[in-house]
Amino acid sequence: MKKRFLLILLLVLSQLNNLRAQALFTAPDTVCINQPVKIIPDSTAYRAMSYYWGFCSGYFMNSPTGDNLGRTYGFHIPAGIDIAYDSGSYYGFVVNSSTNEFIRLNYGSSLTNTPTVTNFGNIANGLPVNPTSLYILKDTISRKWYIYVTGGFTRATSSLGRIDFGRHLNNPHPNVANFGNYNNMLDYPKGVFVAQDADNNWYGYVVNHNTSTLLRLDFTYNESNTPRIFDYGNVSGSTLSNPTDLAAVLDNGKWYLFITNDGVSSSIARIDLGTSLAPSTATISGVTINDNSGTPGQTTFQYRIDQPSSITITRDCGNLYAYITDRTTSQLVGIQMQTVTGLYTAVDYNNIGFMDFPMSISSILRDKDNLYGFVVNAGDSSLTRVDISQCANASIPSYTELVPPVYTYNAPGIYNIYFVINQGLPTAKVYCKPITVLAYPPIYMNNDTTICEGDTAKLYAVSTLADSIRWQAVYNIDTSYLYRDSVRVYPDYTTYYPFTLYYPFGCIVDTAIKVYVSKIKADAGPDRWVRDGATTILGGPNTTLFDSTYGHDYNYNWYPYQYLSDSTAYNPTANPPYDFTYVLTVSDSFIRNGQMIRCQSKDTVNVHINCGDIYLPNAFAPNGSNPLTNRFGILNKELVTLSTFKVFDRWGNEVFTTNDPSKGWDGTVNNKLAPVGVYVWIADGFCISGKRFTKSGNVTLMR
Repeated sequence: MKKRFLLILLLVLSQLNNLRAQALFTAPDTVCINQPVKIIPDSTAYRAMSYYWGFCSGYFMNSPTGDNLGRTYGFHIPAGIDIAYDSGSYYGFVVNSSTNEFIRLNYGSSLTNTPTVTNFGNIANGLPVNPTSLYILKDTISRKWYIYVTGGFTRATSSLGRIDFGRHLNNPHPNVANFGNYNNMLDYPKGVFVAQDADNNWYGYVVNHNTSTLLRLDFTYNESNTPRIFDYGNVSGSTLSNPTDLAAVLDNGKWYLFITNDGVSSSIARIDLGTSLAPSTATISGVTINDNSGTPGQTTFQYRIDQPSSITITRDCGNLYAYITDRTTSQLVGIQMQTVTGLYTAVDYNNIGFMDFPMSISSILRDKDNLYGFVVNAGDSSLTRVDISQCANASIPSYTELVPPVYTYNAPGIYNIYFVINQGLPTAKVYCKPITVLAYPPIYMNNDTTICEGDTAKLYAVSTLADSIRWQAVYNIDTSYLYRDSVRVYPDYTTYYPFTLYYPFGCIVDTAIKVYVSKIKADAGPDRWVRDGATTILGGPNTTLFDSTYGHDYNYNWYPYQYLSDSTAYNPTANPPYDFTYVLTVSDSFIRNGQMIRCQSKDTVNVHINCGDIYLPNAFAPNGSNPLTNRFGILNKELVTLSTFKVFDRWGNEVFTTNDPSKGWDGTVNNKLAPVGVYVWIADGFCISGKRFTKSGNVTLMR
């Protein structure tokens, strides 16, 4: 029924008007996942009024989905359905077998909308009795729409009718003409098809279910004429067996009919008409495409179908696809054709959209990136929508400028690039192209790796299928090995090293290895001078304390450990008696990608002891409770050797003398309290380093 893959429909649907026309763009045939895809528009696409790119458009190689849209359309054992596009709106037409009704579904601007329903009933009682199929046709010269309807379960009730809508399918008052059963040759006719041939005459075809014969309808120069009927009988080689539907296709200048049979063979037949829609009996031939009984053919459905009820054929991206419904199993079966006469691949999609005794499937229409068809179910009088929708695997789903951006696909598969210019205008052109996206070929390469600052890493990437490799000279890389499987790198900071593998089948893999650089920093602090006996805190601000990348502390070690408060502390306190050099080592050990990494950094600090001076207080109080101020002695006595330490009163009398740096004057003379006042002291000795010092001064004794 319908299944008009003809120029008539294709011109109406601007997006399908020339799928096999000149290529409007060039794109690679094969890429890998995440490989940048660059599309170059052809010069013929320049200066168009509008552009639309779909990078992940619906594609017949993908499995369809189905939605049951319910039983709210007034169907009563629906027997035929077809859809068409006219003046910005989509329409569906259905015939009810049990009630002789003709129904229009108006979807508006999208086939995903809920349609409004117009039930024309039995138009002026002219509709064929028990309608069995319908076909929509637009005459592109007169721009008039016609719908042909077959009907009748017996020879006595069989007839052919035509519904005239005029210029638009939204006509509220279509006319009907019933041609009856010319010469009584129709006997349960099904699968009507009408088209204009190269001789400018109009021809149609139907099959008789009861007699298993093929009939040609000759309308001469006007498709609205009452046709003459020519009976080809059961075409030799096709083995027609109670045929249920017919679909036609023009391929490379030749016409072909595909017929479903629900008789004993439950088969699909192809009839080759040749270059004319009106061939002689001698030039017509047939072939059985499949036979569940095991008879050799071009494909075997392996019991995917039991009683096929309808068929539709569509061309998309240069290939032919057929869908077949089975009324017994309620399954949808697809046929993918390399060529019309070549090998076919059958795919079982099972029951989609809760089909229930499906009787007819419509043509498949493309709405930009989505494909839609409809199935009427006689079992529950419901409507099923078949969707082949846009996928979500392209980084950019669509684009509306001339030159599309570079994009990628994130999963293997076959995707459809769809491009239309001047959509909706008489100058509209469409081109689509399948692109195969492959998974990454096997690549043996480093995992992301880690090195210590200042070290060198050897990176490798080996793929036996690749033609060549190219490392990018990004930073600190041995450029003499950029076209080898392995290369040396020596970054000072964490860096990605990209490389590209090129394969003979078009795949290009762009990836990278990340080299982490462990930047441990040891900062022992600046060299410093401290006075004799004083302490100092070691360590500078640049020592690595914590790395959020790894989430753990580092290890610290000061050497030598003498005169330190803690040799493993980040900032230990040092109290060396003489000049001392300390070495700080910061180290870390961790496992990354199964690899043990050990890194360390060192720094030194010199602590100089200022032993060129001697330190004494300028006052003391012998009777005080503070042990630090109730005696008068050398404060840095731990770091010196005294030759002489003497104290004199103001008259020059010696009141205290010692060469022990740990002793001091207690403020007495001959066991008597010395008077308050100012006293003079002198000191002479040596630093531990051997340096001599001599010094004198005053001190005040207080009570």
